[in-house]
Order: sequence, then C-alpha cells, then structure tokens
Amino acid sequence: MGILSAIKSQLIDVIEWTDNSAKTMVYKYDCKGNEIKMGAQLTVRESQAAVFVNEGQLADVFLPGRYELQTSNMPILTKLKSWKYGFNSPFKCDVYFVNTKQFLDMKWGTSNPVMMRDAEFGMIRLRAFGIYSFKVGDPEAFLKQVFGTSALFTVDGVEGQIKRTLVSGLSDAIAESKIPALDLAANYDELSDYAMNSINPKLAELGLTLCSFVIENISLPEEVEKTMDKRTSMGVLGNLDQYAKYQAAEAMREAANNDANGGMAGLGVGMSAGAAMGQLFTQSMNPQAAPAVPAAPAAPAAPAATVFCPECGAKIAAGSKFCPECGAKQQTAAAVCSACGAQLTPGAKFCPECGAKQ
Repeated sequence: MGILSAIKSQLIDVIEWTDNSAKTMVYKYDCKGNEIKMGAQLTVRESQAAVFVNEGQLADVFLPGRYELQTSNMPILTKLKSWKYGFNSPFKCDVYFVNTKQFLDMKWGTSNPVMMRDAEFGMIRLRAFGIYSFKVGDPEAFLKQVFGTSALFTVDGVEGQIKRTLVSGLSDAIAESKIPALDLAANYDELSDYAMNSINPKLAELGLTLCSFVIENISLPEEVEKTMDKRTSMGVLGNLDQYAKYQAAEAMREAANNDANGGMAGLGVGMSAGAAMGQLFTQSMNPQAAPAVPAAPAAPAAPAATVFCPECGAKIAAGSKFCPECGAKQQTAAAVCSACGAQLTPGAKFCPECGAKQ
C-alpha cells in the first residue's frame, strides 16, 4: 500500500488555473515534476485556452470546457507517445494556460512627432495619443511566435511592439487619407477603422488581434496652434468697429478707476485716454466720413495785364475806363495801326508790326 500511495501521489488528477492578475497572458502549469494521469480532469475556463507541449513540440490545444484526458480527445499527444493500445499510462507534458480575454485601456502615443504634408499649412508635425484593446486570437501562433517556453508572460512583453505598430499604421492612414489638418478631428472614427484594418494583419502573424483602436487627440505644433488661435480670434470678433467701441469704453472705465488711486498721474492718463477714445468714437460713429485732406496751396495768381494812359502816360490796368492819375477816359475798343492795319494794344505809341508812330 505504501508503494501504491507513493505512485498515486506523483500522478496529477486535476489541471486548472485561475487568473488573479490583470496583465498575465500566459501561465505555465506547475507540475512539480509529477506525471499527468491518463483520465485526469482538465478544466479550461472561459477566456482561456490550454496548450499541451510534449518535449518542446506543440501537442494539443484545448478551448473552454471540461475534459477527461483520454486517447480519444488527445490524438496528437497519443500519436507522439505511441499509445497504440490505449492503456492508462501516465505521461509527462508541459501545460500552458493562455489568457484569451481582452486587455483593455491600453494607452498609446507618438513618442516623436509624425511628419505630414498639409495642403493649407505645408509641412507640419503631428502628435497623437489614445487607447486600444487587444487579445490573443490564435494561442498556437502566439506560443510559436511570442512566448515560447516562458513560464510567465505578461502584457509588458508585447505592449511596446503593439504601440509601435499602431503609430506606424496611424501615420499611413493619415498620409493616405489626405485629410486636411483642420478636419482630422471630424474623422477620428474613420481613421481608427482604417488603421485597424491595416494593423490587424500584422498582429495576426503574432497570434494577436486588435479589438479596438481609439484616437483621443491629434495635436498640431505649438506655433501652428498659436496661428490658428489668432485666426479664430479674428473670426470671433466679427465686427471690428463694434469691438473698437467696446475697447474704448473699457479703457475709459479703467482710466476712471485709476484716477482715484493714481492721483494726478492717473488723471492725466485718463484725460489722454478720453481724448483718444473720443476721436475713436467719432470715427466709429461716422464710418462713411472720409478723413479730412489738407487743402493744396493755391497757385500764384498771374500778373494782371497793364496799359499806358494815352493822355498822361501813367501805367494802368488793362480795360480801365478812366485813368486813375488824370481822369482821362480810356479807349475800350481795340485800336489798329494807321499804316499797316495791325491790332494795337490800347495806348500804344508805336505799332509793334511796322513801327509806325501812332
């Protein structure tokens, strides 16, 4: 009885695993050097998969359910062990429990800005961040490609790989979509779906599946955001004339408040501000009035024409009816030369054409 008891104590009857952590992806069942009894009970819970490995070679994969280990439900392992007659023999085997649940609220972000060509801003740099969730979609591929023979494998082992794949996929999605930078916020869902479709085939090679990909924010460089803020401010102000009136009233109110605390200095500032604001009010209330243009200096008057009085010879203004010196009446009709008939200036003593004395 003692020998039989010792043999039975080395045979495993029940195989199961309960996860007490939030990040464990793979757990190797601790056989403690014992052999698994043929007919042992295997319990695989929901969101789990049990992988049997015999001498480094993948034997069988069990999905959620309760199993009694027999040659009927372990065909691969039976073939490896050459159990041709189905006798109840114990066997040694490594058992890995793979967590197939979704790992939620995983954060991603761009460690360096992503370069992008934008139609409006030209070359710009974008930063983005958000969350994602993933799970093990193919336990067999995950064992072969990722965790191998690790006794314990957590999310930390694949987190970096997934993040970099996500950022690369999102960069391609933004570049290929050609969405303007100002319209990216309105297309987060479309970009997420596009990125997931391009990223999942890459993760499938590792036995992983991307379940969700959420873009929380895509931000522009600080200098571009400042320029956008200025443009937005101009749009919000709208009527600049009304805004100038409001600013004028605020300045006058501030000047009045400073008068009580600043004494004469505050009073001077208030008076100056009041004068300036008054001018601003005048211009604002008369938007149609054009600013006064200084008058151009008058051109110098042409010298008045003069003639000589035929009686006294005094120089008088042309067209005068009487001489201001002697009072003689002046000729108003045009005179002509008695010799050549040329027109003479009233009071001329000689003809300017022939020189005849008049």
